[in-house]
Amino acid sequence: MSRTAPTVRQDSKAPPRRDEEERLRELGYQPVLARRMGGFGNFAISFSVISVLSGCMTLYGFGLGTGGPAVMLWGWAGVGLFVLCVGLALAEVTSAYPTSGALYYMADRLGGRRWGWYTGWLNLLGLLGAIAGIDYGAALFTGAFLNLQYGIEPTPGLTFVIFLCILLLHAALNLFGVRLVSVLNSVSVWWHLGGVAVIVGALAFIPDQHQSPSFVFTEFVNDTGWANPFYVAAVGLLLAQYTFSGYDASAHLSEETSNASVSAARGIVRAIWVSWIAGFALLAGLTFAIQDYAAVQGTATGVPPAQIFLDALGSGGATALLLVVIVAQLFCGNAEVAAASRMVFAFSRDNALPGSALWRKVSSRTQTPVPAVWLSVAVAAVLALPSLYSATAYGAVTAINVIGITPAYAIPIYLRLRAGNRFQPGPWNLGRWSKPIGWTAVVWVAVVTVLFCLPQKSPVTIDSMNYAVIALAVVLVLASAWWYAARRSYGTPSAYGNAREQAEIAEGIV
Repeated sequence: MSRTAPTVRQDSKAPPRRDEEERLRELGYQPVLARRMGGFGNFAISFSVISVLSGCMTLYGFGLGTGGPAVMLWGWAGVGLFVLCVGLALAEVTSAYPTSGALYYMADRLGGRRWGWYTGWLNLLGLLGAIAGIDYGAALFTGAFLNLQYGIEPTPGLTFVIFLCILLLHAALNLFGVRLVSVLNSVSVWWHLGGVAVIVGALAFIPDQHQSPSFVFTEFVNDTGWANPFYVAAVGLLLAQYTFSGYDASAHLSEETSNASVSAARGIVRAIWVSWIAGFALLAGLTFAIQDYAAVQGTATGVPPAQIFLDALGSGGATALLLVVIVAQLFCGNAEVAAASRMVFAFSRDNALPGSALWRKVSSRTQTPVPAVWLSVAVAAVLALPSLYSATAYGAVTAINVIGITPAYAIPIYLRLRAGNRFQPGPWNLGRWSKPIGWTAVVWVAVVTVLFCLPQKSPVTIDSMNYAVIALAVVLVLASAWWYAARRSYGTPSAYGNAREQAEIAEGIV
């Protein structure tokens, strides 16, 4: 057995920018977006969307009752390994097809129009659900901050108003162009890494009391109502799997990235392994610092990590760390709006959405798909609207994100494996490791997709129901219905497109 790690082959010499533009034309698209993002910026957007300071923090309360510390820590380690396999396999296909359409374009090219159509709708559902989940999570943490600092009660109405303000902020920032998005994402990387270091350091050195390693790594807690510990542990993987999503953002920004055939692939993989390490440190730091498990679960702030900060550091320290987390979540949501809007733009460019002629328009000043940005935040607002009436609505939004985006990752990987030698790899590829890593990724996604459709609480009621399966069914029904209305107009262009397609794209620059 070889002792060497998987190697990645790539061109020794990075192609100049014009080669990437030529490659895009070969794939059938006229370049209309500004290629102003470098390799670090491309990595930064996926790292910002994964955002361990958003996903881990927001679902930490879920993890406390669904397996507890043992499942959170070991689940993170295991899920991270499998997600890295998914990222490696997806990066290989991204290198061959570096377009804003990303997953659905890959599926279309490798499997045909219907594969592309359904992949696109699943990907779009996941991206829009992610905006709602991330920004609503930021609103929840902002409400907890206001409660600690000013004694303001974070009611559902106030939380939703904060959520809408955050959506408007992210829309405005994305209208300035991809260069500002890239700068903000680059700052976000250091904010996240520094934030994790500050939080873990403060929780390690300031409190007088800590939990034992035995508690952190072996304590199993089951508040789900289900008796089978293996079932509970499997459901508890949602915390890690939800956080490890959104790394397709690097692919969606391909048309705005220099040397995208290599940089976008690298961005996906780097974002995953850096997040894997940072997230484990964060979860361990939080769990070691728990002073009163029951108090953390039933916190009046509505945010369990805020209670950990409060118990361990006092009001001043808790407020400071909450600000660190909130800023990180704002960076995360901004990056997700950028990724989702590019997906809307690309899907509309291929006439897949109602009103495609509007959503694919690009600003001539900023070379940004302005209508696509507004549509993305508007749909996210609608998805989170039920949170005004139901405490379980946020969990439903999280489920929408996971159940939409996770299967969409596996489809182009599966089609690439099915294509065999017909697949022409790009400059970044896995070589002989392509098949074993690819099949591992496909099997993992199939398993977690089933897991996340299972009920998480017992008994199953309207409030405790897992709405992921309903979300999946609804999007598939709607996609099927719209297919019969749009199947004649939808389609990715042939190589170099055609005159009509190029003219329509050019007219979309307003």
